[in-house]
Amino acid sequence: MPAHGAYQRLAGWHGELTAFRRDLHAHPELGFEEKRTAARVAEALRVAGVDEVHEGVGRTGVVGIVRGRAGASSRESSRAIGLRADMDALPIVEENDFAWRSAKRGLMHGCGHDGHTTMLVGAARYLAATRAFEGSAVLIFQPGEEGFAGAKAMIDDGLFERFPVDSVYAMHNWPALPVGTVGVNPGPMMAAADRIEIIVQGRGGHGAHPYLAIDPVLVAAHIITAAQSLVSRNVSPIDNAVVSLCSVHAGEPTAFAVIPREARIVGTVRSFRREVQDMIEERLGRLVESVALGFGATARLKYLRSYPATINSEREAVFAADTAAALVGEQHVVRNLPPSMGAEDFSFMLQVKPGAYLRLGQGGEGSCFLHNSRYDFNDEVLPLGAALFASLVERSLAPAQP
Repeated sequence: MPAHGAYQRLAGWHGELTAFRRDLHAHPELGFEEKRTAARVAEALRVAGVDEVHEGVGRTGVVGIVRGRAGASSRESSRAIGLRADMDALPIVEENDFAWRSAKRGLMHGCGHDGHTTMLVGAARYLAATRAFEGSAVLIFQPGEEGFAGAKAMIDDGLFERFPVDSVYAMHNWPALPVGTVGVNPGPMMAAADRIEIIVQGRGGHGAHPYLAIDPVLVAAHIITAAQSLVSRNVSPIDNAVVSLCSVHAGEPTAFAVIPREARIVGTVRSFRREVQDMIEERLGRLVESVALGFGATARLKYLRSYPATINSEREAVFAADTAAALVGEQHVVRNLPPSMGAEDFSFMLQVKPGAYLRLGQGGEGSCFLHNSRYDFNDEVLPLGAALFASLVERSLAPAQP
């Protein structure tokens, strides 16, 4: 582990950070229900000596402000860097048996947001104790990342008007990277996530007399097959996109001889470029209608754009990589990390402010991946993640040289 000053200081608090993280893990809360979590965060920030603590931002979000050393020029003192951590859990039944497993049946921190929150609390404590920067650190504890668009809720609640920042950073643990490795990309990091629903209307009838019906199950099957050509025959190989139709419902399993009137298909589209996103929506809509028409049925597409793509701004991504290299060594920084087709609502913040989203290695080969019922955050990386958060502030807002 690094011999960096911030890391060494935070490593001395490792036991306290671990206890805090495990407490959050044992008490998971879903998006916009993070009342206990937010209260624990607010309390920890006040104990740490954070200058301002604002609760209820974007419903259950918390924002802390740490001001740097006094005596900076007005220009320097007005600069600010945002650091964001997500707080919510997932609706998963945890299958771990350690002492800090979830105390709430059906809920668990299966994505490591308990660790992200703890790392930012640790960074807050360090920054408030040292204040080796000029300007302000804006600490954003965000609710509802897992499908609730909590970042957008905070922005809509005036996040960046009330707490202006020059740039904003976030990080997410990544079990596929070894402990001590940081990954970033000066461009796409996560895909846009769109929800699609296809409703096929036919004419119900008896399974023994299908010629008297219009079978929506058959139509749905042809739509599913045809949809697989959208990417392979419409998206350039240079681009990336995914169309996955993940659920089909038609009729009743016990009604083995009844052709239903309706079939529903639900799935997702993932892409990085708006032009690709627009094309898939338009062509999928036409495909759905045309295939159904060919069978005498009707069908319509409902296309919901959930999260935009998470695109790092180049300057901030390079800066974040340089900051990580100063902390862990260049050999432990992946500067061209391949993007993921998963999605992240930090994308909303990056549409408003320049910034970067990083991956913090916490495992390596054999580690349990995210959203798994046996996942747990690796407490070994808590001081490192907190030090990386803090270093982004200290390097961005370094005091002017005399």
